[in-house]
Amino acid sequence: METSRVGFSLLLCTIFMVVPVSIGQLTSTETRLLFQVQKLLEYPEVLQGWTKWTNFCYLPHSPSLKIVCANSRVTEITIVGNRSSPANVVPGSGPQGLSGKFSMDSLFTVLTKFSSLRVLSLVSLGLWGPLPPKINRFHSLQALNMTSNFISGRIPKQIASFQNLTSLVLADNLFNGSVPDLTGLPLLKVVNLGGNLLGPQFPSLSQSLVSITLSNNSFRSQIPSGLKKFNQLQRLDISSNRLVGPLPSFLFSLASIQYLNLAQNQLSGALASTTGCSNNLSFVDISNNLLIGKLPSCIGSNSRNKTVISSWNCLSTGNSNRQHPYSFCNKEALAVKPVESKEQEEPGINLGLILGIIGGVVAIAGAIALLMFVIIRRSRTTEDANYDERSIVDKMSVRSSPKPPIDSRRVPQTMRSAAIGLPRYRVFSLEEIEDATNNFNPSNFMGEGSQGQLYKGWLVDGSLVVVKCLKLKQKHAPQNLIQHMEVLSKLRHRHLVSVLGHCIVTYQDHPNVATTVFVVFEHISNGSLREHLTDWKKKEILKWPQRMAITIGAARGVQFLHTGISPGIYGNDLKIDNILLDETLTPKISNYNIPLPLKTGSESPLSNRLSSDENAEKEDIYQLGVLLLQVITGKLVTFSNELDGLKLELEKCLSEGPSKLRGVIDPSIRGTFADESMKTTVEFAINCLSKDSTKRPSIEDVLWNLQYSIQVQEGWASSGNLATHM
Repeated sequence: METSRVGFSLLLCTIFMVVPVSIGQLTSTETRLLFQVQKLLEYPEVLQGWTKWTNFCYLPHSPSLKIVCANSRVTEITIVGNRSSPANVVPGSGPQGLSGKFSMDSLFTVLTKFSSLRVLSLVSLGLWGPLPPKINRFHSLQALNMTSNFISGRIPKQIASFQNLTSLVLADNLFNGSVPDLTGLPLLKVVNLGGNLLGPQFPSLSQSLVSITLSNNSFRSQIPSGLKKFNQLQRLDISSNRLVGPLPSFLFSLASIQYLNLAQNQLSGALASTTGCSNNLSFVDISNNLLIGKLPSCIGSNSRNKTVISSWNCLSTGNSNRQHPYSFCNKEALAVKPVESKEQEEPGINLGLILGIIGGVVAIAGAIALLMFVIIRRSRTTEDANYDERSIVDKMSVRSSPKPPIDSRRVPQTMRSAAIGLPRYRVFSLEEIEDATNNFNPSNFMGEGSQGQLYKGWLVDGSLVVVKCLKLKQKHAPQNLIQHMEVLSKLRHRHLVSVLGHCIVTYQDHPNVATTVFVVFEHISNGSLREHLTDWKKKEILKWPQRMAITIGAARGVQFLHTGISPGIYGNDLKIDNILLDETLTPKISNYNIPLPLKTGSESPLSNRLSSDENAEKEDIYQLGVLLLQVITGKLVTFSNELDGLKLELEKCLSEGPSKLRGVIDPSIRGTFADESMKTTVEFAINCLSKDSTKRPSIEDVLWNLQYSIQVQEGWASSGNLATHM
C-alpha cells in the first residue's frame, strides 16, 4: 500500500515538473487577466492580498496558491479555496457555491486568453454551471483540475482534443451523462472523475493511463475487456457504482497494477482458481459485490505486503459471518443486467433476416388470436357495456366529480396492474419473520412509525424488506381478521411502498395484547424526497420536469388509496419525509394508513375508516398542497406559520407577474421550467391549501391539473426554450 502511494506521488511530481519555475515579469495584459479572474471568482480569501503592485511571477508558492510564469506569460494557475463541495455539504446549510451572478462562461472566456497556460487547477471555489465548449481554446493544456466544485452537465467533448493532456481531475462535482472518448490522448496518465453522476456506460480511456478513478458514479455496464491492454495502469478505483457481470480475472494480473478497488458494485460469478496476481499488487477491495465460490490463492489470504478486503459477498472462504448466503447473490445477480451499448446491436444480416421473418409470422398469428379473444370477450360482457373502464391514472383529460366508494372488483385494469413486478403476496410464518429480522435484533430497528415499530429484515431469497409490528388491543374473530387481510393484500401499486405479505400471531393467554400483525413491505433504499431536496448533489438531479413527475406519481398513489381499493383509505401521512424515491426517482408513498382494526369495537374493514371520508380526503389534498409548495420553492416547511407565510408570498408574486414569481422559486431549477407551467402549478397548490376544505379540489382534479402543467412544460421544452427564460 505504501509503495503504491509513493509511486503515485512520484508520477504526479513528474507530470508537474515539466512546467518551468517562474521567470521574468508578467505582461500587462496577463496581469489584467489575473485581476479579472480574482473578480469573477468573487474575491476568495486566498486572492484577497492581490494589489496593483503584486508581482505575480514571484509570489511565494503555497498549497492554496501557485502562479508560475515563463517568458513573461502565465503557465500555471493553481487556486484552492475553502468552500464546501457536493460530497461535504451539510443538509439545510444553504447554498455553498458562488452567487447567482457568477458565470462559468465569462470565467473561461478570461482563462482561455492565457495563451501559454499548461496547468489549470481551480479547487473548492464554489464554481457552478456547465463547462463551456470554449474550453477547446486551451492549446497547451497539460493538466486540468476542477475538483470539489458544483460543476454540472456533461463533460465537454472538446477535452478529447487536448493532445498534450497528462492529467484530468474533475472529481467531486455534479457532472452527468457519458464521458467523452479519451482514447485519442496518448500522453494521458491520470484520470479522476470520482464523485459525480456519470454513466451508465463505462468510458473509453487511453491505454497510456497510470491511474484511473471512477468511484462514486452511476456506471452500470460490464467492465470492458479492453482494460487488459492497460499495461501501465498502477491504480484502478471503480468502487461504488453499479457495475455488473463477471469480475474479469485479468485485472489482478495487469503488469503494473498496485491498487485495485472494485467494492460496492454488483459484480457476480466466481473467479477462476487459476487466476494470477501481479507481483506489484498490494491492495485489493472486492467487498459488497455478488461474488461466489472461493478466492484464488494469490488473493485468498492477506500477507504482509498485500491487503485484501472481500467481505459481504457470498464467498465460501474467509469469515462466514461477514458473507451473505449463496441465495442472496444468486437472486441479485439474476435481477440486474448491464446497459446495452448501441454499438453492440449489429446482428449478422442473414441471422437478422431469418429472425425477422420468424418474428413477423409469430406476431401476425398472435394478433389474429388476440383479435378473436377480444371479440369473444366482448360478446360475453354485453351487460357491462355501460361501464367506463378508463382510468384517471392514464387518461386525465376528463375531470371527475366525487363518487361513491368503488367496488374493488370493478377497479380499472390500469390500477390493478400497477403492481406488476412485485412478488406474489404471501402469508409468512412467525419463524420466517424472526429469521428475517434476526429475532428483532436491535441493530435492525428502524424506528417507531405512526402505527407500530419498524424493523429491517432479509428474506431467505436475500431480498431486503421492512417489517412493521402492529399490536391489536383486543381479540378478533378469525373471519374478521381475514376480511382485514384481504384489504391489506390489495395495497400494491407502483407509487406505494407495497405490502408483500403478513403474519398474524395470537397470544391466547396474554392479558393485554391479544394479536400482533407483522406487515412485510418492500424496502426502498434511495432516500426520501426530503433528502433529495436538502442534499445538494441529489438536488441537482431534480429539475422542474423531474419534480413534476414526482408530484404526479405521489398524486397517483393517493388516488389509488382513495379509489383503487374498497373501502378507500384516507387520512394518510403525506409528509415530504414519507415520499420515498427508488433508483429511477419513481415516488412511493410510505407510512400511509394501514386498514387494520386498531380501535375498540372494530368489526369490519369499513370500521377503520375515519369518521368522515370526505374530510379525510380533503386533508390528504391539503398535504399534497404542502408537498407541492416545498417542491416548488425548495424550502422545507415545519410549522404552520412558515407555510402561511410561504403561501402569502407566492400569492403576492402571482399577482405581480412572472419575474416576481421566479424570484421565490428554488434557484436550482432556474431555467428549467416554462412560466405557464410554473404559474399553473403554483395556483393549483394554493387551491389545495384552502382553509375551507370544501373548496379544495378532488384527487382527480389534482391529477388533471398536474398533467396539464407538465404538457405545457413539454411543449415549451420541445420548442427549444430550455434554460433561456432565466
